[in-house]
Amino acid sequence: MTTGTLALIGGGEWTDGCDFDAGLLAASGSTTVLVVPTAAAFERPDHLVARARDHFAALGATVEVLDVMRRRDAMSTELAERASTASFIYLSSGSPMHLRSVVLGTPVWDAIVSGWRAGAVLAASGESASALSTHMVDPRGGAFTVGLDLLDRLTVIPRWSTWSEDKWHRTVRLARPGMAVVGIDERTALVFDDRGWTVSGAGSVSVHLDGRRVDLGDLPPLDLT
Repeated sequence: MTTGTLALIGGGEWTDGCDFDAGLLAASGSTTVLVVPTAAAFERPDHLVARARDHFAALGATVEVLDVMRRRDAMSTELAERASTASFIYLSSGSPMHLRSVVLGTPVWDAIVSGWRAGAVLAASGESASALSTHMVDPRGGAFTVGLDLLDRLTVIPRWSTWSEDKWHRTVRLARPGMAVVGIDERTALVFDDRGWTVSGAGSVSVHLDGRRVDLGDLPPLDLT
């Protein structure tokens, strides 16, 4: 494996049922989690951070915050350096559009990606998980828009159980050939590591490929070129 562990979480991060976080901590080899609340910039990020601190304290870990709320923050070489040296980076849920507009093409995002490729654990919850895709699902209508271009062969629908049948059918229908549409329930993680893809947590994961429901084992491998 040429990257660190990747965890795509359906939302509801740092709450009861997120037992996968203990395994992610172990995979990171660290007791410090760098929380990036960018997507929640307009949704009381201080509350999310407080919840993260309590959650990880119970696991024997501490939380540091990468305070990137605006694009000029993401251009900071100092903040990029902090991201590049973190062993466990956790992107909170919130607005995928805001996350994309703030970090795409910036030193901070480049540092996060480089850190993960060098072996750091990268976790993204809710809308941040969807934003990692090249073809990001637009939560307003289920069509596609531009994402952060980390995951080219799959796209994520977070909070899967809350989506209407009409909306997810539209997303599956509009997906380009060969791209998996992955619906992830809240408090559930789809994890990629040296074992391949696994699911952990309170809910389930649904995978559609080329218009049909498939097994987890049919998920395409990450394109790491």
